[in-house]
Amino acid sequence: MERAAVIVAIDGPSGTGKSSTSKAVAAQLGLSYLDTGAQYRAITWWMVSNGIDITDPSAIAAVAGKPEIVSGTDPEHPTITVDGTDVGGPIRTQEVTSKVSAVSAVPEVRALITELQRSIAGSAEKGIVVEGRDIGTTVLPGADLKIFLTASPEARAARRSGELKGADVNVTREALLKRDAADSSRKTSPLAKADDAVEVDTSELTLQQVIECVVTLVEEKRAGK
Repeated sequence: MERAAVIVAIDGPSGTGKSSTSKAVAAQLGLSYLDTGAQYRAITWWMVSNGIDITDPSAIAAVAGKPEIVSGTDPEHPTITVDGTDVGGPIRTQEVTSKVSAVSAVPEVRALITELQRSIAGSAEKGIVVEGRDIGTTVLPGADLKIFLTASPEARAARRSGELKGADVNVTREALLKRDAADSSRKTSPLAKADDAVEVDTSELTLQQVIECVVTLVEEKRAGK
């Protein structure tokens, strides 16, 4: 029996296990995968590389349409290029990380990237897992399944410090909370839980348990379609 294509939106703040969970779920279920945060990092990287004043929203808006961002949607090997250049590594630097909230808060940037995300989700033949901060609320409000991952600031900081080898947990926690505040309070598409999203608190769960939980939710949704 041919299974219906399913669009899964996974939102939540940094350090909740969003990326690892989304990739694993997509791979396990044969779905495409899209890391929307990487797209915002990519456009931020382009702005930084081209000397655009990150503190000036109008300067950012004026050139937002210039870079061509292409996202590969294979969950085993997700790729991202800007104007043909592989930026998978460069977009994860501290410089980009520290500036991405400012760039992604600019409405013109969000409008362009949102359009890109919708076209990718719409063309995923077998379905797709899309992860970000405003997927269920703004980008794909009609998604078949919306999941909002949460975790305590302590759990998130511990995870993120583990990823950033040797990082101070308290410094990491402060940075995460600062990012949350910026993402939750921005006027355009803030980080928010959709009314019909299933909330999963990952504080006490292993990554494997979170993946199993989400896979079960997706399979139940597929079975009931």
